[in-house]
Amino acid sequence: MPAREWEEGLFEQFLEREQAGDFGSPELFRLAYQSELTRVSPNFDQLICLDQLPEITPYPHQLDTAKKVLNELHGRAILADEVGLGKTIEAGLILKEYLIRGLVKKVLILVPSSLVIQWVRELNQKFKITAWAQKSTYSWTDCDIVVSSIDTAKREQHREIVLAQDWDLVIVDEAHKLKNRKSKNWELINTLRKKYLLLLTATPVQNDMKELYNLITLLKPGQLGSQTDYSSTFMENKRLPKNRGELKEALSEVMIRNKRSEGGVQFTRRNVQSIMLDLNEDERNLYDEVTRFIKEQYEVLREQGRGNVLQLIGLQRQICSSPYAALVSLKAMMESEKTPSDIRDRVTQLYDLAGSIEAYTKVNKCIELIQQIDDKVIIFTEYRATQDFILYMLQQNGIKAVMFRGGFKKSKKDWMTELFKNRFQVLVATEAGGEGINLQFCHHVINFDLPWNPMRVEQRIGRVHRLGQTKDVHVYNLSTRGTIEEHIVSLLDEKITMFELVIGELDLILGNLRVGRQFDHDMMDLLVKGASRDELKSKFDELGEKLKEASIKV
Repeated sequence: MPAREWEEGLFEQFLEREQAGDFGSPELFRLAYQSELTRVSPNFDQLICLDQLPEITPYPHQLDTAKKVLNELHGRAILADEVGLGKTIEAGLILKEYLIRGLVKKVLILVPSSLVIQWVRELNQKFKITAWAQKSTYSWTDCDIVVSSIDTAKREQHREIVLAQDWDLVIVDEAHKLKNRKSKNWELINTLRKKYLLLLTATPVQNDMKELYNLITLLKPGQLGSQTDYSSTFMENKRLPKNRGELKEALSEVMIRNKRSEGGVQFTRRNVQSIMLDLNEDERNLYDEVTRFIKEQYEVLREQGRGNVLQLIGLQRQICSSPYAALVSLKAMMESEKTPSDIRDRVTQLYDLAGSIEAYTKVNKCIELIQQIDDKVIIFTEYRATQDFILYMLQQNGIKAVMFRGGFKKSKKDWMTELFKNRFQVLVATEAGGEGINLQFCHHVINFDLPWNPMRVEQRIGRVHRLGQTKDVHVYNLSTRGTIEEHIVSLLDEKITMFELVIGELDLILGNLRVGRQFDHDMMDLLVKGASRDELKSKFDELGEKLKEASIKV
């Protein structure tokens, strides 16, 4: 057809369609325009999804992360930002961009059960993405974007249906739960038919360097060689890396980690105050009696392999927390058929002694702090019994408080959070409160009991000290003088900086600073034998020299 005739024919078609009203809708024109822009955009240097997200103003590091995943990592990555830097925003941006460009349609998002509704709400409200919480077996096939817990997905009635689907993108939140390649969680993710995969975790390594290998294998098998090659090339031992430069280079191809100390993200200040307390006479008497009991039983139990030595050591920490918590454990030991009769008699004496205590040092200090703060406060404790007792004592002193613990359904957790935000001054949480909830409206954290794992402390504080926090955050760490708390907490505090220097250069976080069974046994021996602070410090110094030596080798 001659060019002139073709042009005239096209113009006639245009006039016919215009008269028919085909071009009368501005919305249709806008959609056609957006479609054409998407089609002609050759790469991901510019995120075209931003124009459709009026409720979100991403931070520069979040935009850079999304672009790197889309451009360089080809949709398979570990998003390993420090707590509070917005990994979910990054994942949402990546998902939205893929959806708009037509590269993704079928999506599976696996998150802790307590976060399913939160993910669904944020995707629908913030990202304008129609996502559905998994409700039945039909959800896997009928919904394009499904949010579920991994526990649900791996159940027998669901697993085969999930594995039968072709997923364009799979997102896993709290992905450190995939650290064990022998677990059903790891097996499920590895077996899924998927094109793109995002793993979200602030702690890509927790206990063992092999956990990192397992995560990378899910994303890019062979990236770190075979497991044997990885062990010989990158592991000094189970918990110390070597050839860090080479390992860091390999990790950069699959993992992105943003830190608060880097970039232009402005965080409010974090003020930490350590408060050392003296047990009262009755509490001290109970603590000393339990310590004496442990010394009497330790060698016998260990040699004979009967009883639970760690349970006895835990009693010391519970007494430091609250004698009420010790009461619960002592009662369980009294009633257990596994407790020998001779030990049961001694435990009964300790139970009566714990029950006679009338004043509680830590609880009283906690109440004093709250009365001085006159603002929202979240209290973290290790023990449910202590949580119950704190709530009771707060109520007795006219302080309105609610609890947050594992086992609550999502609706109840949301209700407790709303009560805390709008009506009550205090939220008393067990470790379950350190995961998945955002409490930027609160600015004060009391660590009633400090866990042995520094990353768990960081997770707790990260509930309030995160993006969106507008005020300085105040943290109060309570511990008791002359007890196991003082020994362990103070010595760990002295060494945390060293650990971070050795591990931080690798852009990793060891979420659980475990240092081997022998070290644990040696420390336990020193504790039950009443070792001095200098003896305990010497043991930690020995560990520090080993870490430094390993650092020099790489």
